[in-house]
Amino acid sequence: MNRTIGFKERRYIEELRILTKATAIDCVIDERFDRVVYVIRKGDMGLAIGKRGENIKRLQSVLGKRVEMVEAGETILEFVQNIFRPAHITKVEEQEGGHIDIFVQKRGDLGLTIGKAGSTIEKGRALTMRFFGCTINDIQVEPGDESREEDHSDELEEE
Repeated sequence: MNRTIGFKERRYIEELRILTKATAIDCVIDERFDRVVYVIRKGDMGLAIGKRGENIKRLQSVLGKRVEMVEAGETILEFVQNIFRPAHITKVEEQEGGHIDIFVQKRGDLGLTIGKAGSTIEKGRALTMRFFGCTINDIQVEPGDESREEDHSDELEEE
């Protein structure tokens, strides 16, 4: 996918490289949630975070924004798993029209994938569009999962 990186994003990527010695592939400035999301080269995540998150803390104070980091992935499944970590993404199904459906391991992971005020899902939508040219259509619990809670919404409608 062809991505364009503006002047401000380049400045932020360079700031990350200077402070952490890690390499960022891309950077998304999210004004809505007042944050900067870095896509870090595979294998550089530990270097980017630093001991006890010191590098992230320093970067946040320099930029004056919250900093989030996502490790790059070679496949769309690997990349989506990295975006929504610590939620357990089991599979990604590609649909017609450039849409994808994401399946999580258990119902409790749905909240993690959405995030507070929708921040995590918006990060996922921006990054999947930017790197793979597809939009997130739906997030579902993997069918047949024994550990998930039973859904009784059909029974409530009948009463």
